[in-house]
Amino acid sequence: MNQKPTASHIRSDARKEINALALINQTKANEVLKQSGIAEIWKEAGCRVNLVGSLRMGLLASHRDIDLHVYSSGITAESSFAIAAKIAKNPKVTEIRCINGLHTDEHCIAWHVFYKCDDGEIWQFDIIHIEEGTEYDGYFEKMADRIVEVMTPDQRDIILRLKFETPEGKDYHGVEYYEAVIADSVTDMSGFENWVSTHRKKSPYYWIP
Repeated sequence: MNQKPTASHIRSDARKEINALALINQTKANEVLKQSGIAEIWKEAGCRVNLVGSLRMGLLASHRDIDLHVYSSGITAESSFAIAAKIAKNPKVTEIRCINGLHTDEHCIAWHVFYKCDDGEIWQFDIIHIEEGTEYDGYFEKMADRIVEVMTPDQRDIILRLKFETPEGKDYHGVEYYEAVIADSVTDMSGFENWVSTHRKKSPYYWIP
């Protein structure tokens, strides 16, 4: 069995700084989510709206992104686009991108909404509109809650530090940080990069601890 990372991997002053920076960004993310009204637009359209991803888990670091999964029955491209059109009316929404996966096993449409705050920062909303009752209904909520359940405070600090240390332009998935640290006891950026290189050679899969 792999030994779990311990607090000795991060100095106490660094831990405080990491957590302070993460808290600032997470607080701002919640403010942006509320001010944007984006979740409310989906709710008004009759959708069930759940926060997922790093913000749900308290693991949002430097990236300005908010993940929502929204659910309804009988999704069509037309019905989902109609909701997105209401979001687009907000002058702070600068761009919207769409990936139609309704005809795949994921039964969803992915929306990427770019929202410009008063301070000029751009936040990205990743919104997955999923058909109720299909395979991934609730899956990523379960993933997030399970990660929070098993993650130790030391593992949380290591995950946040790795996220802050990630070089600009590197495209790592959140779940890669979580699995590498929680399942395989990775503690530094070199080890994480090696871990990602190895695991991306495998067939794609979703991970729940």
